[in-house]
Amino acid sequence: MSASIWRWHFYAGVVFAPILILLAITGGIYLFKPQIESFIYKDYYYVHADGQKLPASKQFEKVKEVHPDSQFTRYKPGVEGNRSSEVGILEGDKSITVFVNPYSGKIVGELDDADRFMAQIEKLHGQLMVGTSGDLLIELSVCWGLILLITGMYLWWPRNRKGVIKRLFRGQNRGKRSFWMDIHAVTGFVLSIGIAFLILTGLPWTGFWGHTLVQTLATNTGTGIPAPVWGEKPKSIEPEKGKVSPISIDEVVRIADSQHLYPGYDVYFPDGPEGVYTVQVFLPKSTDEATLHIDQYNGKVLSDSRFKDYGLLGKAITTGYYLHIGAELGWINQIVGLIVCIGIVLIVVTGILIWWKRKPSNKLGAPPQPKNFKMEKGLVFIIAIFSIIFPSVGVSLLFVLLLDWLVIRRINRVKQWIG
Repeated sequence: MSASIWRWHFYAGVVFAPILILLAITGGIYLFKPQIESFIYKDYYYVHADGQKLPASKQFEKVKEVHPDSQFTRYKPGVEGNRSSEVGILEGDKSITVFVNPYSGKIVGELDDADRFMAQIEKLHGQLMVGTSGDLLIELSVCWGLILLITGMYLWWPRNRKGVIKRLFRGQNRGKRSFWMDIHAVTGFVLSIGIAFLILTGLPWTGFWGHTLVQTLATNTGTGIPAPVWGEKPKSIEPEKGKVSPISIDEVVRIADSQHLYPGYDVYFPDGPEGVYTVQVFLPKSTDEATLHIDQYNGKVLSDSRFKDYGLLGKAITTGYYLHIGAELGWINQIVGLIVCIGIVLIVVTGILIWWKRKPSNKLGAPPQPKNFKMEKGLVFIIAIFSIIFPSVGVSLLFVLLLDWLVIRRINRVKQWIG
């Protein structure tokens, strides 16, 4: 069985190494999103606090003077006294954030949302910047990352307890290749829980496994996030024409402020005559999450969903996400996450070095196939478990197995090149 496991470990490493490095680097950067954006956009974010803040409607008038043909989409009051307000507008097909000094009404800057540095990092991390196909490839890569972790632990794990200590603290005079193997294996062992945690907390937000399977299951069983948060919103009751006008943004802000929300909420404008104002808080912590839907005509709060209203699975997914992005436990969360990300890069790079040093010239250098192919019970069990939990991985596992045993070993040139 070890020969088969080693070969799978090799294939997964060769194929997914570049993506895993990219995910670790972009993930490590994204952990520090608040600090990075505060530094890059400090001239837009921070203003001198002087006097009373202008009502949101007055700030909107200033934005309209500069962007007369734009459509308002979002408003975010400053989190602190020295923070600018953010006014989201849609101009043509561009989504733009305009930063306004809430004391003077002066526009201090604007950004195309798609061009933000962290937006690019997020697209790389979540979709490889190629949309749905990139999302699926990311999902497959991190699932195989979990397989790499499990197979690596299996290959390294000694057959007795004393052997664990010996392998963790082996002597230094073992040669360069053995040195890199020890770094590769020990780093993987020490950080195994952290790596597995990052994988498992990121997967619920992937397109197929996360959205199609986990989140659908959570919603259908009543253990997920309430529907108004991400699903179907309530509707405003549209009055007879001319009788009632929509409430002002100032009234929406007043209502939001009366609901005891964490500072830093976003107000999203209604979409059409039956649309609602949506007030949302995401960050700094999972327990601060809130989503309110407000009737655009009478100001009635139609739905109010807080973290305490989430089901068990919804709370687990949400808390896992905040830990994943380094927000839940402050700077400690960020540092631990960064250590794990650096560890992943180290594991992958040392794995490549080990392969490069052992592979023959002009050959891929895969571990040898077992002489007698036999589907051991343990191997069948592993395939079955992964196929049930991660269907896309189960399909790819079966594909690799069939390719290795029914194609590669029957074509001599390919077999010789593979190794």
